[in-house]
Amino acid sequence: MPTLRTLSAVPVCLALLALTPAAFPPPTTPPTDALLPLLVTRGGAPAAALLAREESGTRYTESGSGIARADHFRAGSLTKTFIATVVLQLAAEHRLKLSDTVEQHLPGLVRGAGNDGRALTLRALLTHTSGLYDFTAVTGGAVPLSPRQALRIALTHPPATPGRYAYSNTNYVLLGLVVEQVTGHSYATEAERRLIAPLGLTGTSFPGSRTTLPSPHGRAYATDGTDVTEIDPQVAGAAGELVTTLADLDRFYAALLGGRLLPPGRLREMLDTRTAQGSYGMGLIPVKLPCGTTVWGHDGRITGSYVRTAATVDGRRVLTFRVNTTTIADPDLEPRLLAAEFCPRTS
Repeated sequence: MPTLRTLSAVPVCLALLALTPAAFPPPTTPPTDALLPLLVTRGGAPAAALLAREESGTRYTESGSGIARADHFRAGSLTKTFIATVVLQLAAEHRLKLSDTVEQHLPGLVRGAGNDGRALTLRALLTHTSGLYDFTAVTGGAVPLSPRQALRIALTHPPATPGRYAYSNTNYVLLGLVVEQVTGHSYATEAERRLIAPLGLTGTSFPGSRTTLPSPHGRAYATDGTDVTEIDPQVAGAAGELVTTLADLDRFYAALLGGRLLPPGRLREMLDTRTAQGSYGMGLIPVKLPCGTTVWGHDGRITGSYVRTAATVDGRRVLTFRVNTTTIADPDLEPRLLAAEFCPRTS
């Protein structure tokens, strides 16, 4: 027969069980995660995924089929942040100056149609204020080219107004050549030695002309639905060649903005947008959100892939999201996602 003590405990346990739903309500879906499916339903992507990184851990969400957390994918222009970081490391080592002209490192290379490497600095290349024509406006980002072939296309066009911000992939193709000239190694080798290996970015690589993606990976689709999983990365070179993963991008931007890759002074230069009239730092794009918070990162578009990484200025919070197609049909979705992740949440 149960003791009096045992019987008296039963109502108490039942009462605690009855209180549990009120005391511990089920967790709510973070606003960013709730918005992600809209990239499929309204954005026209076959699939979408995001990985958020905070000091307390990571959060992964996906929508649609054929996409996974560990997938390798093409990161397009997020390559520029890697290249800019290498250049700024070389500046910190006094192996070049941002005030150096292109002519000092690549004599005679930039000439034609009013373009003159003697008047262009490395700072102008880093901040997209050189005025150099974007070669991908001719190739559509679909024609594999060597760096010098890309440059020849650009130099058949007169420059835009020097000193004004005008985004051009040609700038970073040239920076790749400068890195090679200064170090004696390709930009890929320098990025691997300086960034990828030290940070343990095991899913990140510069594939050169290799058309296949490392495993695991899903499929990539053009806007018209054509499967474009296999393409030659030489369509973008130092301006957009990178292959990576969600986790590696989060780790890289957290390390960069957290001060692990550059001395404080060089990181401040990277974040200084005055040269580009507030539009661009050096390999970094600032986005001011409706709540007043500014996040830093880059977007990347290459055939079959669109990616965006954004982070707080201290690198403590990072978000990377991607779709497995070239464009997001609804341009309002991206700023909504960033605001949902980084603006304070009200109850």
